[in-house]
Amino acid sequence: MFGQIAPWYDFLNHALSLNIDRAWRARTTRLVPPGPADAGPILDLCTGTGDLALAYDRAARGAVPIVGADFCHEMLVRAIEKTGGAGAGGRIRFLEADAQALPFPADTFQIVAVAFGLRNVTDTDRGLAEMVRVTRPGGRVAILEFSRPRNRVLGRVYSFYFRHILPRVGQLLARNQENAYKYLPESVLRFPEYDVLAAKMRDHGLTEVRYELFTFGIATLYVGKKPLPS
Repeated sequence: MFGQIAPWYDFLNHALSLNIDRAWRARTTRLVPPGPADAGPILDLCTGTGDLALAYDRAARGAVPIVGADFCHEMLVRAIEKTGGAGAGGRIRFLEADAQALPFPADTFQIVAVAFGLRNVTDTDRGLAEMVRVTRPGGRVAILEFSRPRNRVLGRVYSFYFRHILPRVGQLLARNQENAYKYLPESVLRFPEYDVLAAKMRDHGLTEVRYELFTFGIATLYVGKKPLPS
């Protein structure tokens, strides 16, 4: 399904979000900023076409190695093309990887971030466990994900757009066999959010867990810290 929509992925992400998704990623890098290079590399999990990896590269001014990992080959082809074929001058490395069995040693990354991808991992808990495992002690896990606005009026408008308009526009343009833009709202509605997801993060050993609503709760950033050894 993701392979089929890869050619349209960037255009539809920006168009269907009215380009707000770019600001959400930039804000993520400000709220969870990169540290110095000796703090370790940064992992953008479920990187898709590499937008969050590129946002972190800009935030770090090219000083921190970044890895973008995804299980969809076609998405990674687009990411490599977008970064000039050499991963932004070799600073970003893209690779195919299963989020539930990451090919990295424990305690590798200063930040492990995922934008709009954790809900696509078959087992959320396994995905979270792997994110925590490969994060360095003292490092942070950041999850940017769609959520449902808590305001009743906005929630109804959002729900109507998400259920009825977005799938039709997405399917009209992308014309994929799997109807990915019908899957999108269904996956968001099934995914744990707010206090439920924050509790899951704590269950996996993260501390100082907090979340911040973006654009009245259309998206939410969740952040937790991997504790230092006692």
